[in-house]
Amino acid sequence: MRLINLDHIIERDKLVIDTRQHACFAVILSNGAARMVPLPTYGETKIITNQGKITRVKWDEGELFN
Repeated sequence: MRLINLDHIIERDKLVIDTRQHACFAVILSNGAARMVPLPTYGETKIITNQGKITRVKWDEGELFN
């Protein structure tokens, strides 16, 4: 999966992330769980919620045709 679990780096209710590992990413927090999502170079990342909780992350990717 593309989702990277970040629960192991939570220190005293603080999330510490090394931002040099990925050029472009999103951090998702839901219901006490923390996940990181690398974002595609060309595309969309949709975060789907249901009743205030994240249930799904979808990707729609493409490439430039030049």
